[in-house]
Amino acid sequence: MSKTFYIETFGCQMNAHDSEKVIGTLEQHGYARVDDEADAGLILYNTCSIRDKAEQKVFHRLNEYKRLQGEGKKFAVLGCVAQQEGTRIFEKAPYVSLVSGSASYRNLPEMLSRLENGEQRITGLDDRQTDAAFETEFVARTNPHRGYITIIEGCDKFCAYCVVPYTRGKERSRTAKSVLDEARRMADAGFTEIQLLGQNVNSYKDPSGRMSFAELLAAIGQLTGIRRVRFTTSHPRDFTRDIVEAIDAVPALCDHVHLPVQSGSTAVLKAMNREYTRDWYLERISWIKAAKRSISLTSDIIVGFPGETEEDLEQTATLLEEVGYDAIFAFKYSPRPNTPAIGMADSLSDEVKAARLQVLLDRQREIQRTNYERHVGEEMELMVEGYNRQRGQVIGRSTQNKTVNFTTTQAILPATGSYVRVRVTQSFPNSLVGEACV
Repeated sequence: MSKTFYIETFGCQMNAHDSEKVIGTLEQHGYARVDDEADAGLILYNTCSIRDKAEQKVFHRLNEYKRLQGEGKKFAVLGCVAQQEGTRIFEKAPYVSLVSGSASYRNLPEMLSRLENGEQRITGLDDRQTDAAFETEFVARTNPHRGYITIIEGCDKFCAYCVVPYTRGKERSRTAKSVLDEARRMADAGFTEIQLLGQNVNSYKDPSGRMSFAELLAAIGQLTGIRRVRFTTSHPRDFTRDIVEAIDAVPALCDHVHLPVQSGSTAVLKAMNREYTRDWYLERISWIKAAKRSISLTSDIIVGFPGETEEDLEQTATLLEEVGYDAIFAFKYSPRPNTPAIGMADSLSDEVKAARLQVLLDRQREIQRTNYERHVGEEMELMVEGYNRQRGQVIGRSTQNKTVNFTTTQAILPATGSYVRVRVTQSFPNSLVGEACV
C-alpha cells in the first residue's frame, strides 16, 4: 500500500473537523493527501448517520470504490455510520479493512501500523459509555483564518428521533485549560475566527470545574488576535441567560445563536422527548431579543414526526413568525436505527411530509425576505471568504453569519480572511449585496 490517501467527508461541521484530525494524523505519519481516489493507496470515507438512508448511501459509495480494490488499495469507513454498523460493514463490503468511530481517532497511529503490516480487518469502536478523550495530537486545518475546536463530544439527551447518543456516545467535555491552550495556539498561528463545536455545545461542563460555558466563550473572545467566536449547536434545555450576557459583554462573540427548536408544538416536543415546552423555548428567545446587540436567530425544524397533526404544524408555522428566524434548516422526519421513534404509531406518508415541509419553507422565505430588507443602507464588517469573479464580487460573512456579496473600487481585491466594512445596497431572502466603504 502506497502512503497516499484520499478522504471523502459527509455531514456536519463536527465531521469536517474530525476529518481535519484524521488528515493531520495521517500526514504526521508520512502519508500524502491526493485529490483523486485513483491515486490513493488508502481511501477513507468519513460518514454521517443523521440523514435518511445514510447507511444505504454509504454502501452505495463503497460499491463505487469497489472497482479500485484490485489495485492494492485499502479502504476505511470512519464516523457515525462506522460506529453504528460496526463489523457488519466487513460483511457487506469485505474489501474494507478499517472501521472506526470518531472516539477512536486517537488510536489511528496504532491502527495505521496494523494496516501497513497487512492486517485485513481492524476495528476502532467505543462503547457509548466511554470516558476516553476525543482530542487528537495533530490537526490539519483546512482554513488558515477560521478554525474549529470541539469542546464537548456525545449526547445524553436521547431525543426520540436522534441517533447521535448511539454513535457519538455520552457527553464528555474537554477541560477549559486545554480548550484555551488550543485557542491561543490558533491565535498565535494567525487565526482570527474560532468556532466551538459540540453535538450540544452549550451543555459543556468543564471537568476541572474552572469555567462555565459562558465564561469559556468570554475567555476565548478576549484572546489577543481573535476577532470572532462562534458556537454550534446549542440545546435549548441548557441555554442559560449568562450566554446572552457574555455576547453583550465581549465584542468578539458573534451576534448569532443557532437554537434548534424542532417543533413549535408542545405535544410534539413531548413526543420527541425534547424536555421543554413551546413557552419554555420562547422564554430563552426573549432573553436573546432583550440583548443590547441585535442577535440573529436560526433554528432546526423536523416536519412530519409521528403523530404530528395539522394543528401541530400550524403551531410550528406561528412559532417561525413569532421568533422571526433569519434562517431555518427544515427536514422531513425519517426513522433512524435504534431510536425510540421507530416504534411510534401514526407515521405520516412521505407525500404529507413533503407538503408540510413546503408550507413551512414558503412562510420562512417571506420572513427572511422582510428580515434581510432591514439591512439595506446598513454598514457592517465582513470577513472575506472568497470571490465570484464572474460577477466581479467579493464574498464576505457578517458577524450574524449572513453572506454578503460586495463590490469594491480598489484595484487589488481584499485578501481572503481580511475584514472589510461594507454598506448594504440590496437584499434577497438568503443573502445581501453591498459596496465596500471607501
